[in-house]
Amino acid sequence: MNYNLNGKTIRIPDKEIEQSMKCLEISKDEAIQMWLEDEGYLENEEQEALEKKAKENRITATIHQAKTTEVKKKTQKERVQKEDPTKEKIVAECAETIRKLCGNAEITNKTKLIAFELDGEKYELNLIRKRKPKEKG
Repeated sequence: MNYNLNGKTIRIPDKEIEQSMKCLEISKDEAIQMWLEDEGYLENEEQEALEKKAKENRITATIHQAKTTEVKKKTQKERVQKEDPTKEKIVAECAETIRKLCGNAEITNKTKLIAFELDGEKYELNLIRKRKPKEKG
């Protein structure tokens, strides 16, 4: 529904008007006026007085369990990489073999990644250890 308020066209949802009319048993004009007041297009002294009183008493904070608007950033913990001599040995041996094959191999992560280039193409080798399957009991 489009409503003309002081030369300004306002789109009002029909469902909300019908629901207000049904629940509150009010006329269509009253429902439209209530919607305009709720959305801030019209002022209602009684409603504003109640809002002011609620803010003074912090009623809305207790009703909605309001939280502070201040955002606390979590401090990121420094990641400590676990030593894994087996994976380090595998990566080092693979890098050495790749160097023999193409002449260049860079270990980008000593327990995981090797980057190299062969015939103008870039490659990356990623070593992943699989977990042991859980025993079914």
